Amino acid sequence: MRAVGLDAPIFVRRGEGAYLEDADGNRYVDWVMSWGPLLFGHADAETVAAVVDAAERGTSFGAPTEAEVELAAEIVDAVPSVEKVRLVSSGTEAAMSAVRLARAFTSRDRILKFAGCYHGHVDSLLASAGSGVATLGLPTSPGIPSRVTEHTIVCPYNDVDAAAAAVARYGEGLAAIIVEPVAGNMGVVPPDRGFLTALRRLCDGSGALLIFDEVISGFRVARGGAQERYDVKPDLTILGKILGGGLPLAAFGGRAEVMDRLAPRGDVYQAGTLSGNPLATAAGLSVLRRLRDDNVYVELEGRAAKLEAGLASHGHVQRVGAMATLFMSDAPVRDFEDAQRSDTDRYGALFRHLLARGIYLAPSQFECMFVSLAHGDEEIERTIQAIADFDD
Repeated sequence: MRAVGLDAPIFVRRGEGAYLEDADGNRYVDWVMSWGPLLFGHADAETVAAVVDAAERGTSFGAPTEAEVELAAEIVDAVPSVEKVRLVSSGTEAAMSAVRLARAFTSRDRILKFAGCYHGHVDSLLASAGSGVATLGLPTSPGIPSRVTEHTIVCPYNDVDAAAAAVARYGEGLAAIIVEPVAGNMGVVPPDRGFLTALRRLCDGSGALLIFDEVISGFRVARGGAQERYDVKPDLTILGKILGGGLPLAAFGGRAEVMDRLAPRGDVYQAGTLSGNPLATAAGLSVLRRLRDDNVYVELEGRAAKLEAGLASHGHVQRVGAMATLFMSDAPVRDFEDAQRSDTDRYGALFRHLLARGIYLAPSQFECMFVSLAHGDEEIERTIQAIADFDD
């Protein structure tokens, strides 16, 4: 909140549909949606019922359940590149595990990432990260020994030449290229045409694995995520947010020959007592099964397009599917440097203006507006009008 000129966050008492209510009884149209997971809105009745039903049978067993297998089957059916999947509890855990697996599979150490892409608070990946790190202006990796990040190579997002040069220099020791296929942690930054395909070819040529971090884009920009939308298959995929239907749940998956290196079948250790717990898997199944209906994405696209059109004259809007950012900038944003040129003071003023009028945006220029099926014409038009009033 300090990034937008306030001293303290709002404390939430409850959520319903497209709305939040704070501890003082103020009600807000919510465009944060728990930073993306709530595709059907707050307190979605079907999701809540599934969680309650699961809780009545037990909250944690430390042993396999059929629901875990059913959820894994939904993921494999939806995500084009995933043949096998491992459930975990957070996106950070999924990213950490995917990188460990890539290093073991390739017997290499180096990881190439892109400036402004955030892959959780994994030590080796907190180099030039976006999101909260960018918002707060924190040093890149305090508390992390330099030897931990010395194998992390950082290139500008959407810069194929820089990535190719890095692979040419470090390729023999490169375990993986990890990327948000649609960047969502420096604001919404779509991949340039051919960018993801180029990364796929660089990995194929060097023997490195391609890892897509689809924690945000997974199930949001398409049922099969960005890899379906852009028709590029990674070797490993990181998933979260919508996967858990609003409860703590994440996963990583990919090619069977890579995933088979995981214990207990293989020698790469990974475990978690609460991974795939009954409450989270019930919520995830409730959401993912409904995403088989193509109308879900037709509706999301229509609502997001209407929001984009209404905001277009008040800054530079970038949108992919049901995620969008209103940049306080007149120019397109292709990478982290472009994003950082945005007028963050103006964004802060806009945030305070909207909050006072009952509309809650992310308290950061470097985040997304997340459109849900709970957002109707009333919420969209109210938001557009409030932003127009700010410019007047």
